[in-house]
Amino acid sequence: MKDTCFLPDFLEEISEDIDTQIESLGPCKIENPLRLPEACFVTDEMRISLRVSESYLREALKQKGTIPSAEIAGPRPYIYFDPSKTRAAVVTCGGLCPGINDVLRSLVLTLYHSYGVRHIYGIRYGLQGFIPAYGHDVVELNPEVVAQIHELGGTFLGTSRGHQPIDQIVDALERMNLQILFMIGGDGTFRAAARIKEEIDRRGLKISVVGIPKTIDNDIWLVSRTFGFVTAVEEACKAIRCAHTEALGAPNGIGLVKVMGRYAGFIAAAASLATKEVNFCLIPEEDFDLEGPQGLLAALERRLAERKHAVIVVAEGAGQKYVRGEKVEYDPSGNIKLGDIGTFLRDQIKAYFKEKGIEVYVRYIDPSYIIRSVPACVDDQIYCGFLGQYAVHAAMAGKTGLMISYLNHHFLHLPLAEAVKRRKQVNVHSRFWLSVLESTGQPRLKNES
Repeated sequence: MKDTCFLPDFLEEISEDIDTQIESLGPCKIENPLRLPEACFVTDEMRISLRVSESYLREALKQKGTIPSAEIAGPRPYIYFDPSKTRAAVVTCGGLCPGINDVLRSLVLTLYHSYGVRHIYGIRYGLQGFIPAYGHDVVELNPEVVAQIHELGGTFLGTSRGHQPIDQIVDALERMNLQILFMIGGDGTFRAAARIKEEIDRRGLKISVVGIPKTIDNDIWLVSRTFGFVTAVEEACKAIRCAHTEALGAPNGIGLVKVMGRYAGFIAAAASLATKEVNFCLIPEEDFDLEGPQGLLAALERRLAERKHAVIVVAEGAGQKYVRGEKVEYDPSGNIKLGDIGTFLRDQIKAYFKEKGIEVYVRYIDPSYIIRSVPACVDDQIYCGFLGQYAVHAAMAGKTGLMISYLNHHFLHLPLAEAVKRRKQVNVHSRFWLSVLESTGQPRLKNES
């Protein structure tokens, strides 16, 4: 059997056809004002081959005669927009995530200092900020305004969830005479960005739309790692260590930690690998049984009999078959509302051992809102700086309908339409997940049928 090796950037091989062509608003005729050595500039012909499966590679070579590749990000020798006449706006959407303010700051500093753009606007409270009925103010951004925002968690501009009328958003872009729109968000934001671009195209406007991928869960397709993920793992590790200390402090102590991860268990898995103190890691991608001889409760009982303590980490989207109601409900962003797997497991564990007459001490920790609200760690701060810079380079060159992706150890341009086709998830047959199983020592937690 072919070994699906762990990829340090958490991305599986691409096994489906994707369109990597990036749209442009027109020819670039203005010399780039950046005072850089010629070798620092890149051209559209400079591309990076994508990591693809062997079967897809053979088919691509057979059908097209080329290996799939993507356009490399970076400053172009010539740009499309005249900086002295360019007006740009930035909006942050969806949930909070460490590093948003770092990206905002990088966008503003690059536009202002590198390109000389003086008209930069922050849209308050997500896409609501474009809609007149909400009455949100627009913030004028410059280096002085954003000087210290990277020291804060959350988003300086505020955010919101939910759909807003696309035609009214584009109306606002026209009224403000904007040439560039930066959208920081996840797959829901990118779907909205794609629709905004379509409406811009329908009206024949020359407005660049550039997306910067943001999700603490690290589940955006065609992105190796999203900003804020490393910070989230570091903060999750702190909670896990506290849970381990609590578990050691009492006979049959159980530390139970719930972390973010609606559809993907990257935070739970990476934190389990990092701490080496987790005995059970539960993620959405790997189904588990609660009852039965091979279920979680029986495995937990065996663990306590052997070691007198245990630590469980569960992603919020794991085990939803136990907690989701019959009627499916959705949040304002269109995501299925999750049942609370953390409190469910806490109560089930207590009830199971009470029935058996075994005294246990369960310490439940849910640090989700703390994790997503902290300032970014140094690694994420550096990463966010690059994302903001590359987004500005792409926009000033008149590119549109794209996101800035970190993929195959390079910053690339990839179409928004491709990024929203699917979600990235933990490959449970990969070396990465097998390493988690080795680290925890947990069995499969499934009863034989």
